[in-house]
Amino acid sequence: MAQSTFTYILTMLALLLRALYLFLLLCGALLGSWLALQSAQHGIGALSLLWVPVATVGLPLLLQFLVILNAMVQSRTGDAGARWWRQLWAEYRSAVMIFMLRQPWPRRANGVQKPLSGVDTAPERGAVPVLLVHGFLCNHRVWDDMALALRQAGHPVLALDLEPLFGSIDDYASVIEAAVTRLQAETGAPQVALVGHSMGGLAIRAWLRTLSAAQRGRVARILTLGTPHQGTRMPQPVATRNGRQMAWHSTWLQTLHASESDEQRALMQLALNLNDNICFPQAAQTLPGVPVTEFRGIGHLEMCRHPRVIDWTCQQLASSQPMETNA
Repeated sequence: MAQSTFTYILTMLALLLRALYLFLLLCGALLGSWLALQSAQHGIGALSLLWVPVATVGLPLLLQFLVILNAMVQSRTGDAGARWWRQLWAEYRSAVMIFMLRQPWPRRANGVQKPLSGVDTAPERGAVPVLLVHGFLCNHRVWDDMALALRQAGHPVLALDLEPLFGSIDDYASVIEAAVTRLQAETGAPQVALVGHSMGGLAIRAWLRTLSAAQRGRVARILTLGTPHQGTRMPQPVATRNGRQMAWHSTWLQTLHASESDEQRALMQLALNLNDNICFPQAAQTLPGVPVTEFRGIGHLEMCRHPRVIDWTCQQLASSQPMETNA
């Protein structure tokens, strides 16, 4: 199973990112060669060759910076000066780490990861197993820092991959169901907790509404990080199906809201990002009756890596011990 899972990931997001960055590297190399020739013709000499490595590496880094800069400008919330530039720089570093250095290179052993802390993890005494659900244009490697912290806290962890990339969010319900079943089977726990970032929080809610009251007994807690619960005004360069579902007050979101009961929302806790550069208006991303914890000064991607968010997640899950159910 691990090998087939790896192959499927490689042919989707990881392969797409590899192809994109290879193309940008080639374009950068061509640009650098042209600049080197131009410099040589103007008598700069051997130093002109520096244009080749600088442009090869610099072009993809520059384009990534411009993407983050555009999102930060469109979503600006009033922060100015040094604070805004610090947020931009932190989100840019997270984008480079996640999109360039992690997600193109998925791990073969993307299965249930055991705790690292040596805590007794018997189902009746150990920390609740955690399913991590990523967002749009991401894969399981966006969770590297979070997964490590959760395992150090004694939690078994499974970070899944939502495929296809541009399908309906409703279609991810079966992927989450299979992952929950696998996590329970491999840990023996009667309950699991689910943590969703961005679109991942909506995918969890779409899965939750497919369950009967008895089946919901398997859920200990649901945490969402930077999820567009009311949709986002961020324009999409390409209108994908799941992207349209996440548009501001979309019909799909309104239908999802109407389908949820108080019992379902009682399982949820929201981490609201007041400086989110993707999901805005930021303060509107709430749900009726669901507790909210607000974060400031953190970018959208950075929520998966920031120590404050990771600590909050671990604290919330520390009280979600597996318990016997009548399901």
